[in-house]
Amino acid sequence: MAREFELCPGRRVGGEQPCFIIAEIGQNHQGDLAIAKRMIRMAKDCGADCAKFQKSELEYKFNKKALERPYTSKHSWGKTYGEHKRHLEFSHDQYRELKKYAEEIGIFFTASGMDEMAVEFLHELDVPFFKVGSGDTNNFPYLEKTAKKGRPMVISSGMQSMNTMHQVYQIVKPINPNFCFLQCTSAYPLQPEDVNLRVISAYQSAFPDIPIGYSGHETGISISVAAVAMGAKVVERHVTLDKTWKGSDHQASLEPNELAELVKAIRTVEKAMGSPVKQLLPCEMACKEKLGKSVVAKVTIPEGAVLTLDMLTVKVGEPKGFPPEAIFHLVGLKVKKKIEEDETVTEQAVENHVKKVKC
Repeated sequence: MAREFELCPGRRVGGEQPCFIIAEIGQNHQGDLAIAKRMIRMAKDCGADCAKFQKSELEYKFNKKALERPYTSKHSWGKTYGEHKRHLEFSHDQYRELKKYAEEIGIFFTASGMDEMAVEFLHELDVPFFKVGSGDTNNFPYLEKTAKKGRPMVISSGMQSMNTMHQVYQIVKPINPNFCFLQCTSAYPLQPEDVNLRVISAYQSAFPDIPIGYSGHETGISISVAAVAMGAKVVERHVTLDKTWKGSDHQASLEPNELAELVKAIRTVEKAMGSPVKQLLPCEMACKEKLGKSVVAKVTIPEGAVLTLDMLTVKVGEPKGFPPEAIFHLVGLKVKKKIEEDETVTEQAVENHVKKVKC
């Protein structure tokens, strides 16, 4: 079983702990602080554990030419990519305000540090854990520096190979044992055939001492629910207030009603996973009493007869007698008293019956 660790104060992940659900607001706030607060509140109201953003120090994440690149997409907030990103980037003070708001309403708050300087700021901000976006998972110097901060880490694996993930594990584990991997495919929206939920099982086998989770960009909730049924201990989904808003992530995001339904479905699945022990449950007793079958005499069986299989059949009988699985054990036993045709075969009617076969 994957080990547990404390991801946020008082909230552990892994093992038998409930799935930790991250509402990824990202930059779906449109650069508007009021909208960002509404989204934090929405995440809280829908039952998510954490509201997450994306923090960049743009000159450290992009080089000059990347920021100066013309950006003519219908989703653009500026003439260049730099102008677009600056519109969507909150200041340090705004982040402090958002974190304070999240604390006031009672939801965990963090962000993906999209470059090393952003990680420095988030460390200063005292977020409970660092989220490593898929774009930095193979950025080994970044990973090493982030791990050395000592905060728990959630590491997405979009665009990576299993070989790379083994290298990530080998870099992070000796420095900081409190981390988990999320299966992720970096496409927006993500098509079902590209989800590859079986990677969750592959990660569980390859990295049995860390929790494994899922970061999804698909539409709807069914795939994310299936990930939890496969053992995902962290689930991250992008969220929005309106899928029709400008921005490339909105289409692959969940609106409030969908997020609420996802949280509800995950909690239901967790209850349904239950125990690996197969046994008759108390809740089944009423059905067993009403419809449970017994061994019944197929023909009239005289006193002293030795039972053969062709004398017996199985029906819902009154009163209850031997259960169906005992029928082969009854063959060869002697009858102590006459059993009428269609009468239930009971323990009192059979010599030397083996009580252990009855359940």
